[in-house]
Amino acid sequence: MKKIGVFAMVLLAQITFAQTNRFVYQVTMKPNAEDKNDIKTENAYLDISADKSMFYSENRIKRDSVMRANFQSGGARGFNRDQMESLRSVINYSIEKNKKDQKTIYKDRIGRDIYTYEEDRPLNWKILSETTKIGDYKVQKAETDFGGRKWTAWFTTDLPYQDGPYKFSGLPGLVVKAEDSSGDYSFDLMKNYKIADFPEMNSFGNAMKVKRTDYVKQQEKYKSDPTAFINSQRGSGGINPPRNRNGGGNQNPADMRKRMEERVKEEAKNNSNPIELK
Repeated sequence: MKKIGVFAMVLLAQITFAQTNRFVYQVTMKPNAEDKNDIKTENAYLDISADKSMFYSENRIKRDSVMRANFQSGGARGFNRDQMESLRSVINYSIEKNKKDQKTIYKDRIGRDIYTYEEDRPLNWKILSETTKIGDYKVQKAETDFGGRKWTAWFTTDLPYQDGPYKFSGLPGLVVKAEDSSGDYSFDLMKNYKIADFPEMNSFGNAMKVKRTDYVKQQEKYKSDPTAFINSQRGSGGINPPRNRNGGGNQNPADMRKRMEERVKEEAKNNSNPIELK
């Protein structure tokens, strides 16, 4: 009977660990360098399984769900522009951490395509003796310099995970809170629960695997001349001027180029204080 009891406990532990655990973080950001009063707040998910973890925006999944439903209906439902606008996200990237090979993979869209790179900079943490309590968790302080910012993190060993939001990992526990020294970015654990599996994410466009330094270069090229960049992307077929909403024929390519450049400039302004400064 004792052996059966031990076996049952081991089996239960394996089943529990096999599930995917979702940790919901509130992410607070000041992405506009010219206006620090422009504070963006949204939720992001850190989904953790035995093999890997994924960090991404809650709005990303909601937008994907709306788009998938529209495509499955053959476009019959149409897009609710107000709804899609409300689901816009500052967190357009996703980050996967593979536990087996200890690799951190970053994915983001530039123009039409998805760019993927493997993070090549290790996080060197300094674990301090200071402890406190955040919510239900006893946490310990740690610091690191990463991406041009000095970060303070509070991690807990109350949970059986060594992970964290964004690219944060390498601590002997789960990051409950992380904030940079300027107060521009912070991640705060709000709640957690179990889910059946990782969600399916839409990935439109070509998948481009590059080095991190090349990704940064492609970003700068896109910002400097978005139209030329999109026209140069593999298999894009160039930019086809869309039909006028009032049925008046194709829009002028020069006007379209101007609007696109203005939009990218506005996006650049609104994201002039990125989470990684270098």
